[in-house]
Amino acid sequence: MSDGAPRRVRVTADARRLPASRSQPVRSAVAASADGTDDADAVYSRALRRTQLRLALGTVAGFVVVAVALTIAIAGIPELDRHDLGGVPLSWLLHAFAFYPVIFVFAVLYARGAARNEQRYRMLRDRG
Repeated sequence: MSDGAPRRVRVTADARRLPASRSQPVRSAVAASADGTDDADAVYSRALRRTQLRLALGTVAGFVVVAVALTIAIAGIPELDRHDLGGVPLSWLLHAFAFYPVIFVFAVLYARGAARNEQRYRMLRDRG
């Protein structure tokens, strides 16, 4: 090792070996303000993200349930295949175009819910 080559050192971080002051989580400079507003903003923004994620997952789950129900209803009604509109069976047209109003309704519901969540966040942030 004395030939000038750097010596290899294995570096590990083990909380059990660190002194008590080093095992504590490090707070960022942004979150360490004197009045605590940055801490509150961080808490509120995390809550907003969780709420928006919950809303998105609920909207997607609702859409999937409605889309599956619509598909089963279209497939379960054999009379739809007997009726033609412009030479195309009605069941095909429903599969092609019936989902767009459903998508639009869920998009509007999601947008209104997201706007309501953000408005609540702004009210909490401005109040505090």
